[in-house]
Amino acid sequence: MVISRMRFDQAMYWSPAQLVTHHASNGCNLYMGDLLGTGTVSGPAPDSRGCLLERTWRGTEPLSIPGGETRKFLEDGDEVVFRGTCQGDGAIAIGFGECRGVVLPA
Repeated sequence: MVISRMRFDQAMYWSPAQLVTHHASNGCNLYMGDLLGTGTVSGPAPDSRGCLLERTWRGTEPLSIPGGETRKFLEDGDEVVFRGTCQGDGAIAIGFGECRGVVLPA
């Protein structure tokens, strides 16, 4: 799945500066290297929806996956992989590596 190359802050309700200001002004200790979770960052186009619930439009538009299967929601045995990188013009890319998990039966 490739998400459109919109800058993430163009699709956010709050800017990164507003997120930092909100945390700092409410007594949250912020330190160099801290990460702030923004939740799902989606764009206005269908191919820029950021989570499976949005990508499948609440399960009404199944997503095709390799092997010919479709998914509306995650199922037992599905593996979820997160990778994140960021790179500014003329800068070295940084990231947090890879985080994997398998959906287990409830």
